[in-house]
Amino acid sequence: MKFKNMKKFMFFSAVPFILLGCTTDTEEPDTTEPEEEQLTEEVEVSNVEVNVSSGITEAVDEVDDGVVSIINLQRNNFQSWSSFYGGQATEEEYQQAGSGSGAVYKKEDDYAYIFTNNHVVEGSDAVDVLLKDGTRVPATVEGTDVWTDLAVLSIDAENIETVLEFGDSDNLTVGEPAIAIGSPLGTEFASSVTSGIISGVERTVPVDTNNDGELDWEMTALQTDAAINPGNSGGPLINIAGQVIGINSMKISSSTVEGMGFAIPSNDALNIINQLEQDGEVVRPNLGITMVDLSLVSRTQRADELNLPDDVNEGVVVTRVANNSAAADADLEPTDVLVGFDGEQVKDGVTLRQLIYQTEVGQNVEIEYYRNGEPRVSTIEMQSASNNDNMN
Repeated sequence: MKFKNMKKFMFFSAVPFILLGCTTDTEEPDTTEPEEEQLTEEVEVSNVEVNVSSGITEAVDEVDDGVVSIINLQRNNFQSWSSFYGGQATEEEYQQAGSGSGAVYKKEDDYAYIFTNNHVVEGSDAVDVLLKDGTRVPATVEGTDVWTDLAVLSIDAENIETVLEFGDSDNLTVGEPAIAIGSPLGTEFASSVTSGIISGVERTVPVDTNNDGELDWEMTALQTDAAINPGNSGGPLINIAGQVIGINSMKISSSTVEGMGFAIPSNDALNIINQLEQDGEVVRPNLGITMVDLSLVSRTQRADELNLPDDVNEGVVVTRVANNSAAADADLEPTDVLVGFDGEQVKDGVTLRQLIYQTEVGQNVEIEYYRNGEPRVSTIEMQSASNNDNMN
């Protein structure tokens, strides 16, 4: 929303006060004695020491050195002579495209491992990590997952002393303290701390993963009123014991909403983080189709092109079938309308993805669909796909 600038004019009117002394025609000598000058004491800073230690300060002190800033670097548009002739791009040829937060969760051998958000490192040509002491080191992206918005980086462990531990997000109580640490608005505000409470658990938050204006996924998240601002993404949400209970991911940004931030629960994140660290990706079952929600198809198209019965109002329309995919093996075709999966009703694409990811690779699943208005049932064997595969 754009707001028009409004010029405000403030007029200051100086009103002179004229002090008029009234005298008589006859002046008499002044016999009053001058007043003694009064001495005033200067205000000083109190030397009373106040103990400000609390559960929050102790938790922050325990983990703060392990929280880092993540810097997304992308190549400049111009080509240097070295890159033109096939050489490596130098540091000067990269420019900062964005930044976020992260935290060290593991130190093994000569490497330290850091969690952050996928959207923090997405599109990067290189990534740097800024440590609490100001040391800046290059990082390797070990793996990313678009659906859970998680990423794992690794750096040289030489300067790493503090490693954060994960707490149990399933045992959280609404109302208990929650502390967010990160770099809001950039590295200039690194190690900023905000505190609040756990406002809710198991919140369902719709997500647009590819910024096309359509919802692709529903994320289960913790809700907190601890301030989460741009740049906090990927940083830890910790409990009063200094344990990571969530990974800050998003907030609702609206002039009518205040104090609604969301974090990926630690128990959900840990399984994904382990897979990204070990395999570089999350392997999920996949049908091998692209689709569009039936709700986006006009009633005229439903009747004239899909020949659907009037009472079929929910499901997804298959728009493409990948070769050698599970859907191809089951003879699915474009314009088929999928309405059932593994005994569950398919309402839309988000529902279907959730149902797909609840199955396992190699599992046989029964699907229900309409073809040219006729109901059909088929059995499909789930196949694997990369976490960033555009097919479903």
